Amino acid sequence: MIMISSFLKRHFFISSISKLYCTKVENRQVFPFTAIIGQTNMKLALILNIIDPRIGGVMSMGDRGTGKSTVVRSLVDLLPKIQVVNDDPFNSHPSNIDLMSQDVKNLKMEGKPIYTNFIKTPMIDLPLGATEDRVCGSIDIEKALLNGAKAFEPGLLAKANRGILYVDEVNLLDDHLVDILLDSAAGGWNTVEREGISIVHPARFILIGSGNPEEGELRPQLLDRFGMHVRIKTIKDPISRVNIVERRSNFDKNADDFLKDYEYLQDFLKNRIVNARDSLKDVKIDYQYKVNIAELCSKLNIDGLRGDIVTNRAVKAFVALNSRKAVLDKDIFSVLSLCLIHRLKKNPLESIDSNQHVVTVFKEIFGYSD
Repeated sequence: MIMISSFLKRHFFISSISKLYCTKVENRQVFPFTAIIGQTNMKLALILNIIDPRIGGVMSMGDRGTGKSTVVRSLVDLLPKIQVVNDDPFNSHPSNIDLMSQDVKNLKMEGKPIYTNFIKTPMIDLPLGATEDRVCGSIDIEKALLNGAKAFEPGLLAKANRGILYVDEVNLLDDHLVDILLDSAAGGWNTVEREGISIVHPARFILIGSGNPEEGELRPQLLDRFGMHVRIKTIKDPISRVNIVERRSNFDKNADDFLKDYEYLQDFLKNRIVNARDSLKDVKIDYQYKVNIAELCSKLNIDGLRGDIVTNRAVKAFVALNSRKAVLDKDIFSVLSLCLIHRLKKNPLESIDSNQHVVTVFKEIFGYSD
């Protein structure tokens, strides 16, 4: 009895510290997205995924200290608030069945009132040493010991539902966990089977990974399942480097004033994203463009059809972001490398740059000459 009591006290203490830490993290001030210099492709890839999460997430690889995690975390202030059911650990939507937990579905079927509130779109960081139970969920040991009942303790996938799940150094994460993340992100559901019980809950989120290529690459099979891939290099221009340092110093010195300076740009971009989400369904791609994209993927010798699907979705999101409804050649060119560069087969004997290869094939298919 004494052992159980001390265990519960320790468990409660750790749980309390964790909740306190999470509260501080959620309330911290974040460097504004529009104040970030450079990283154009990274910012574009993230915005397009916010507009259409079905694109499949972003994988960014680059040098240390290039601000990969800063860009991702700055997304928080651009995301609109979402309506969730009160006291629901899965951020359930009050009316969309596909985004509801089973408990909320039962309330709806029984005709009971459902109370809601608005919260910031969740941004969940997945620690490098996270276990499968921490990611997927586990049995609540406290309730099992006290009540003899098997209760589900939601994991990070539950918290990330309808939000963003960010994994820094994803290339160092166990392949099995990366598989779980990619499966959940693609299917929109997480299934947990523990101790004779089976739990299924919605897990629809945008998966964003980052890493340093010097510490190892992701396996091609896993890399292919990310919708977009971005290579980030250290900025060499001295003026740009000075501007980056000055902006960071100003933010650290007085974050409130710095945020006010970028409030207009932040609101402007946020409105563009909201409008693009609303108009996405109205964007159409001509059949010939679809054929061109398919031919391009075929000529680049890309396995499977993920490249075709992601490119079509990314192009539509890009057009919506630019407040148009018709796709042009330049729209396809703007997103092509982001969608396909990581799907190309590596040939160590070729001297041509992968990105240049994509551009050359694009010009050939779309009728452009050098």
